[in-house]
Amino acid sequence: MNSELNDDNDIIMSLSKVGKKYGQNTALHPIDFELERGEVHVLFGENGAGKSTLISLIAGANKPSSGQINYDGKNVAFSSVKEARLLGICAVFQEFSLVPQLTVADNMFLGHELSSGYVLDKAAMNDKANAVLNELEFDLTADQIVGELPRAGQQMVEIAKAFCANVSVLILDEPTASLTEHETEQLFRLVNKLKSQGVGIIYITHRMAEIRQISDRVTVLRDGLLIGRLNTCDLDEDSLVEMMTGGSASDVFPNVESTAGNIMFEVSNLSSELGIDDISLHVKQGEIVGLAGLIGSGKSEFAQVCYGLAPKTQGQIKVCAKDISVATPSTLIEAGLYYCSPDRHDSGLVIDASIGHNLTLSALKTNEFSFDYSYVLKGGNERQRINTLMKRLRIKADDSHHLVNSLSGGNQQKVLLAKALSRQFEVFIFDEPTVGVDVATRKVIYQFIAELCQQGAAILLISSDLPEIIHLTHRAYVFCEGQIAVHLEKEQINEQSVLSHFFAKGEAA
Repeated sequence: MNSELNDDNDIIMSLSKVGKKYGQNTALHPIDFELERGEVHVLFGENGAGKSTLISLIAGANKPSSGQINYDGKNVAFSSVKEARLLGICAVFQEFSLVPQLTVADNMFLGHELSSGYVLDKAAMNDKANAVLNELEFDLTADQIVGELPRAGQQMVEIAKAFCANVSVLILDEPTASLTEHETEQLFRLVNKLKSQGVGIIYITHRMAEIRQISDRVTVLRDGLLIGRLNTCDLDEDSLVEMMTGGSASDVFPNVESTAGNIMFEVSNLSSELGIDDISLHVKQGEIVGLAGLIGSGKSEFAQVCYGLAPKTQGQIKVCAKDISVATPSTLIEAGLYYCSPDRHDSGLVIDASIGHNLTLSALKTNEFSFDYSYVLKGGNERQRINTLMKRLRIKADDSHHLVNSLSGGNQQKVLLAKALSRQFEVFIFDEPTVGVDVATRKVIYQFIAELCQQGAAILLISSDLPEIIHLTHRAYVFCEGQIAVHLEKEQINEQSVLSHFFAKGEAA
């Protein structure tokens, strides 16, 4: 906690009529907001509601178009993130700002390095970085290369960066999206510790359980407008969702009837060096099969091996009854399998390309888009398909020329899913398809998956979100330590039956 602050005032930060415009477009209408010392204040809303704009103004990443920010009793106007950080306002944004070639310590001190004279004091930075990592109970060391860490490890580095400064206001934007349950519990212990020290915390999440567990107040935004504010103790989940979306929370999950037909995807005795051990399962036409389990249980690693992103050491993969002896992304695409990556930035989208280029990239050499399977494109066909896909998934953008990196997280995820309709696929593997998106976007995604199933697709849904497994799947396999712990039929799928197989025998939940 920043010891130089004025502790006489319970309000550490307040915003008066703060708004933001980009040209003629209003991203955030003038809003009043207060953050108290020692509270967790959740910002809740759909992707594009104005949450990210608001925290960018507080953190110094952008300047307000109107209004005034007051910090510790003084009016402030930040010209940069560094200036805000020097005053104790630290942000952990959803999109990482890491240099993958540098070490953990180098990233943690980037922009405010420790030095001895004109020479970087690497030893001091490593010592302090390790001290921060130990305090956070993160299983990392200062000398690890960030680019070699899994996404969860990189998320920990982003969080740790904030604690190299003297924190008085901490902003956490979807901090648990890539964390395991254990790592999330560690983060929550840290949040509670900071609360007890008087740190004000602004927390963005779409997860209802997190709101109830750690927050004190919730501010709801929609379309850049302040919709309401309430104390967590008065929280009603249905009312909160209605405030966020303007609609009812009861119809989020569609009713998906199973019309199970022939086996379209079959895996036998699959093993790999990623920790997958002798996995056998199948998916039929017209059904959704779930893969449940903790992050790190092997369910996502299984999908990577099935799609040829990692080699198998043994086993057989069949797509549409065809044996795929050499599994590579290209052979599996040609066989009729679509894989939706859990990380849209790392392996799902070309983030610096346009919406249109992303949507048709895997289908450009098909007869629909090219002449005689050549490199001469049928531009009219491509534009027509792109416009159809954007409407189908309700992608919010003026046109298909918009760069993907200019879209909200929810719309980026819709682009990733829309790629599934760019060519003919029979089998779909969706790995964490709703990670980091709001309830309204989830509803669109669930309906999309349901429609694919009803049209006869075979769908493998991998999810760490238990309600998705319970409400969407017709059968489910629960993964634990790289193996299938149990196979559940529809009538057996409930919270208790799934959770009871998350842990190995003898382990406590």
